[in-house]
Amino acid sequence: MNAKVDPIPQDMHTLTPHLVCEGAADAMEFYKKAFNATEIMRMPGPNGRLMHGALKIGDSVLMLADDFPEYGGLGPKALKGSPVTLHLYVVDTDAAFQQAVDAGATARMPPSDMFWGDRYAQVTDPFGHNWAIATHIKDMTPEEMAEAMKQQMPPC
Repeated sequence: MNAKVDPIPQDMHTLTPHLVCEGAADAMEFYKKAFNATEIMRMPGPNGRLMHGALKIGDSVLMLADDFPEYGGLGPKALKGSPVTLHLYVVDTDAAFQQAVDAGATARMPPSDMFWGDRYAQVTDPFGHNWAIATHIKDMTPEEMAEAMKQQMPPC
């Protein structure tokens, strides 16, 4: 009990998304197809639900669990949407967007060059989670971004 334990486990980042969704085991399979995720582990729970699952996408871990309404755990379908978007940087936005759509995601925004210097797209996965897919294509100062925003966005 006196052994030193790292407060942040190896291969983990300080902030890690932990998604709740109906059908978390199916979500894990979808993320493998859509985002080239690799499975780290899964822990089955009661009634065929997934208590905990973990995947690696790129250099980051994504944790998942099924809806457990009896404990207050509700996913986007039960909540009728999600205000959260997971931002995924990739080498090729267009290819990653198409791969996600081909795997069953719904396109929300097709790939386009954005005023902040990213090629950017958005999808919603079949479990109700929103994903931004981006490739950084240009380094810009805050002033350059502000000017580009004025030119790209219509006035309110």
